[in-house]
Amino acid sequence: MTKAELRRLMLARRRALPPAELAARSTRMAARLFAGFDVGAWRAVHLFLPLQRRQEPDTWLIIRRLWTEQPGTRVVVPVVQASGTLTHRLLTPDTPLVESAWGIPEPVDAPLISPADIDAVLLPLLAFDEQGHRVGYGKGFYDRFLAECPRALRIGLSLEPPVPRIADVWPGDVPLHACVTPEKVWRFRPAPEAV
Repeated sequence: MTKAELRRLMLARRRALPPAELAARSTRMAARLFAGFDVGAWRAVHLFLPLQRRQEPDTWLIIRRLWTEQPGTRVVVPVVQASGTLTHRLLTPDTPLVESAWGIPEPVDAPLISPADIDAVLLPLLAFDEQGHRVGYGKGFYDRFLAECPRALRIGLSLEPPVPRIADVWPGDVPLHACVTPEKVWRFRPAPEAV
């Protein structure tokens, strides 16, 4: 299937997902992440804040567990810029959030974090394939960001299992090292040496 076909299909599946099922899948996904990776070794982990209207995985489960169990790990979240790029801000339990023009919760006046300081990136996606290629919303924010932190571990968070193959992968697409679903952790290529 093409990226456009997968976007339509997966967005429709998400819209049809009952809230209780979304919550259950998010809980299982968070548990698999902590069981499948040495999260305590990460000095800084970048992850997205969920868009409820898009039925995204509830990453607050991961964030709160990091704050509780890994207080030395910095939690970093993206802020979308008008230029089509992302900046990266520290998120603490006391960080105030405001909703952006895109409906994304974003930190207010939080310290900037350099992409070079990030050990792992937990990526939002709509679909992924058995080779570790991913389909997002199609804006390219994460491909540009990932080019700035090539030593970071790239882990997708997916509510659905992989498709066999994404038909229109192109050279600028940055593949995953792994992807966590509610059922299992999929691994695709060796982790970077820095992590």
